[in-house]
Amino acid sequence: MSETIERHEFGAEVGRLLDLVVHALYSDREIFLRELVANAADAIDRRRFAALTQSDLALPPDAAVRIVPDKEARTLTISDPGIGMDRESLVSNLGTIARSGTRAFGQSLADAKPEERPSLIGQFGVGFYSAFMVSDRVEVTSRAAGSDQAWTWASEGRGDYTIAPAEREQAGTTIVMHIKADADEFLETYRLETIIRKWADHITIPIMIARDGEDVAANEGTALWRKPKADITEDQYTEFYRHLGHIFDKPWATLHWRAEGALEFTALLYVPGSKPFEAVEGDRKSRVRLHVRRMFITDEADLLPAWLRFVSGVVDTEDLPLNVSREMLQATPVLARIRKAVTNRVLSELKSKARDETDEGKASYAGFWQNFGPVLKEGLWEDQEHRADLAPLLRFKSSTEEGWTSLPAYVSRMKPEQEAIYILVGDDTDALAKSPQLEGFRARGVEVLLLADQVDAFWPERMGTYEEKPIRSITQGAADLSKLPLETAAEDAADVTELVKSLTEALKGSVSEVRATDRLVDSAVVLSASAAGPDLQMQRLLKRAGRPMPTTLPILEINPRHPLIRRMAELANVEDAASTLLDLARIQDGEPPRDPAAFARQMAASLAASLA
Repeated sequence: MSETIERHEFGAEVGRLLDLVVHALYSDREIFLRELVANAADAIDRRRFAALTQSDLALPPDAAVRIVPDKEARTLTISDPGIGMDRESLVSNLGTIARSGTRAFGQSLADAKPEERPSLIGQFGVGFYSAFMVSDRVEVTSRAAGSDQAWTWASEGRGDYTIAPAEREQAGTTIVMHIKADADEFLETYRLETIIRKWADHITIPIMIARDGEDVAANEGTALWRKPKADITEDQYTEFYRHLGHIFDKPWATLHWRAEGALEFTALLYVPGSKPFEAVEGDRKSRVRLHVRRMFITDEADLLPAWLRFVSGVVDTEDLPLNVSREMLQATPVLARIRKAVTNRVLSELKSKARDETDEGKASYAGFWQNFGPVLKEGLWEDQEHRADLAPLLRFKSSTEEGWTSLPAYVSRMKPEQEAIYILVGDDTDALAKSPQLEGFRARGVEVLLLADQVDAFWPERMGTYEEKPIRSITQGAADLSKLPLETAAEDAADVTELVKSLTEALKGSVSEVRATDRLVDSAVVLSASAAGPDLQMQRLLKRAGRPMPTTLPILEINPRHPLIRRMAELANVEDAASTLLDLARIQDGEPPRDPAAFARQMAASLAASLA
């Protein structure tokens, strides 16, 4: 048999990561049982679903997760009659740690506070490896449903593992952990029962623990979402939320209701209280679980749109057949109606929270917005049906207001002569607040919303207006400020007609136009984009992403009241200064000079001349 054993290396980085999992989570060792039991229950659910269309995969009538502590052998065994794994699955699932990013997981684990560390386990796909916190050696024997061949994966968690053929009477998986000398507590039946009641009481699969030669039920196994709300405590809601997401925070909002009538379903949904360590911006899929008559069907039914993918929970219906396939789910009108109802209910809850004007309510909603606002804003771009519902939920930083503000609040503060909602989009709100683009608006007391998420470069164009007010980027130079009076006296403007001609000639091929502007106060120059094309931030994003786009030269706007421009207007030759002037405008906008070395030489020469 020895010659059939295959030995594989984890690799240096994975070895370091295993060490982190084992030692950084030392004080939270009990979570290993939560992770392994959850995996076993999922495997049973998946086999049950597969058996709906493949009768030969049917589960045994007494299907359960079985836990067997053996003090004499110092082993803890967890077995299930689930879907099982073949050789390739064992290598893929157990031979590769944290496929979502070992480096990201390791860094997050190292940086996280001790109370945050357990939530990282499930979110980065390394739950199985928590077994090594209590084990010197772990052996996994699995036989895929529908296969006659079993395989054993084994490792001591020191950088390598083995794969070898094995025997198993039925399909499913058995995990044998050889318990460490300092982990005796996990061989005690009462301790195991306590952990199961804490973490897995609401798993609908029976969980049995061997005690005195008999199997004893360790979990209640009742579907929490099926209970009346009056019978559920806040702690029970929180425990189920944590079980669903493998996290340790508390939900920001809990939605539990039963829809009755033409469409019947029960839903228990949660809005998280904190942003997950694994960014929700990555996987654009809702993972709300679909159950039919309590049976888990899939977590890929897209029960909520992608822009609500941070919501977790369960939807259970009587209106779908148990043998519904994942392919049929996409076409059935019943599921489409459930999706619509669930989406509207979540939006209704968010609207209610956003309308809370108390100090506590505002602070609570601000926390939610900082966690999930960028995801929610994706709906403005891609979902015309719900755009009007989403608009009042938006929150922004502002050039005139402290904290967060909304579109309705902005509109209520607009000047009588103001025709548009003005926005400035960039990479950082603090930098945007200092932008010269704002000078003319500040001088007239006009508020500008400051947007710093990547999606902010896209949705304003798609949304277009709010309450019949156009949403306009101030970098497009289309803002007509002449109708808005200055609140402070301004210097007389110089005649820059000839200067504009000279700069236009000198900067040919670098700018599309040079023009005087009244939207600057302290700065000499600013860049803007054509009103007909994308604004400056959109152009930057497309360029960084390597996306092809037509060459769009910026417009250089000059301030005829600035001392530098007034002086240049008096000179006959401005060709040498024109290039420096353009580079100054680029630097103000967060862009590098076109030729940094030449710009540095020019600055050094100018500084030397001024000191002479």
